[in-house]
Order: sequence, then C-alpha cells, then structure tokens
Amino acid sequence: MAFVVKSPLSTSHASWRQQNNLLNPISDLKIIKPVEARFRYRVPSGRKFVASMASTQVQSPQPTVASKSVGIPIMVNGCTGKMGRAVLEAAMAAGLNPVPVALGGPEDAGKILDFGGKQIEVHGPSDRESVLSSALNDHPNLIVVDYTVPAAVNDNAALYCKVGVPFVMGTTGGDRELLYKTVADSKVYAVISPQMGKQVVAFLAAMEIMAEQFPGAFSGYNLQVMESHQASKLDISGTAKAVISCFQKLGASFELEQVQQIRDPKLQVEMVGVPEEHLSGHAFHMYHLTSPDGTVSFEFQHNVCGRSIYAEGTVDAVLFLAKKVSSNADKQIYDMIDVLREGNMR
Repeated sequence: MAFVVKSPLSTSHASWRQQNNLLNPISDLKIIKPVEARFRYRVPSGRKFVASMASTQVQSPQPTVASKSVGIPIMVNGCTGKMGRAVLEAAMAAGLNPVPVALGGPEDAGKILDFGGKQIEVHGPSDRESVLSSALNDHPNLIVVDYTVPAAVNDNAALYCKVGVPFVMGTTGGDRELLYKTVADSKVYAVISPQMGKQVVAFLAAMEIMAEQFPGAFSGYNLQVMESHQASKLDISGTAKAVISCFQKLGASFELEQVQQIRDPKLQVEMVGVPEEHLSGHAFHMYHLTSPDGTVSFEFQHNVCGRSIYAEGTVDAVLFLAKKVSSNADKQIYDMIDVLREGNMR
C-alpha cells in the first residue's frame, strides 16, 4: 500500500486526455498503454499532484484452518459465487465455523458445496425463512454474511430482521435508505458497508474527513471518474459513489451518469492495465480533478486484484459484530469505519 504525491517542475499545460491518454467516453475507442505503465514511467507535462493506492491480493486455493478456533457460527449467503467462496476460505482460516446450510437464488437451490471438507447445502427462496430460523435455533450465536445480488439486498435484509439474526451486508445496491430503516426498526445488529477492504475504507474515511473539514476546496474543478470491475458486476461501484459524494462536498460538479464504467475485458487489459488472471475479480478506480484553467490536476487511484482484501475485511466485520452482540452494545448499525476504529483487526 503506497501513497505518492508528485509535483513535476514542467509548467506546460496539456489537457487531461493528453496527459493521461485515457479513454474519452464520447470519442471513438482507442487502445493505449496500460494505466500501470503510464503511472510508473510517464513524466506528465503539466503541473500535477497524484495520490495513488494499490493492493494486489491473491487467493490461496484451499483454506488453512487457524490453530486457535474462535468458533463463531456463520452462514454465508451467496456462497456459490466467487466472493462468497473467498469469504468461506478466509472464515475457515480464521477459525470461524460455517454452518452446513446457506441461502441462494432459485438457480442455486439444491446445490451442495464441498469446501475444505465441509458440505454446505444451498436453499432457494421457497424455504429460506424456515432454513434460516432452524439454523439460528441450532446456532444461537449465528451471524449471516450476505454476498448475493443487488436485487436481493432489501428482501434479504427484511428476512434477517424478521428472524432476528445479526448480519454483515457486503452486497452493494438495493434501496440503501430502506435497508437502514428496516434494520433500525428491527433492533437487529448489522454491519453494512459497500466496501469491505480495510485499507480502501481507511482511504474513504480520509476523503470524508477532507470533505467535512474543507468543503468547497475543489470548487470549479472538473471531475472525471473511471472504474473497472469484472464483467459480472452490474452496478456502479459503491466505493466510487462514496468517493464521488466526497468530491461533490468539496465543490466538484459531477453526476453518477458521468462515471466511465469499463467492463470489456479487452479494454480492461489493454487500456486499464488489469492483469489477465484477475479479469474475473478486480477493482481499479481513478478519480481525476482538473482546475478551471487546466493548470493544476489531481489524481486519486486505488487498484485491487482478487477478492481476499474484501474477504479478510468481512471476517473482521464478523468478529466485530459478534463482540457487539455479546456485549449488548447500545449502537445497532455499524459500518467498516467502526470496525477500523475498534482497532482489533487481525
């Protein structure tokens, strides 16, 4: 993890596209040098400040069970997906105890996942309430982890609240206002965060502090946002939405419809610089601000390959939430910033 600030001496003022050679969503597509190569070797011609953060995570093929088990029972809903499997791996390595059932979509009903010697049967929507209630009855300290799909966020949260099981919501999308209201009305404990990567969350926290303490600092600046994710990610990144919100408070004018979403694998490799082995799981974000006269620009970048950064953060969220439940904490709804502030991460 690295933060870099650069201030080149050159005073010429090339445009942002000329300096960065990035794809213009309005013009014809061009295949250019990867982002990583541009940042590493290019000397920009204008005065420019860059803050970058990169993390590459590689998932191990099989979980290594921790020597000292904490034994917290968890149900990972959406465990047939890549993110769900990554969470199972990290959870078992940390000594958590996956229960033998999970919830999924109609297409996954009846599937049995054999993971690290544990068999997990996936149940569809038709019997999900009875399955969840039975699991909670068998495991009173159960915590649910949700990595399903955006369209299921609100229905799933309503189910967890109805049954009375604490949960970690890692799935993005859905009606977030309704999500928080549902949880608040139920008195169920929950960690809700669109971003589970601890280091990325720390970056988001820093952005929120800057927006709160220096509102309008970037008034008049033009903001451009590019984000690249695996093709299966349908919505705009929740992380991008949070960062954009901070820039809006800082005075930059921007609408979510202006986000340049890259989902084409060819462009991701040749333009963005995503390693081919991580096309199925990555998150590359770039935020570029340019002053009204074009003489000053700022870039904020964070690149993540793989899913283990999110899986490890999810496990920390489970451990955090279990502690809050056992202590009957007054606060009910938490996010990953609360987890970071607790300071008990592994």
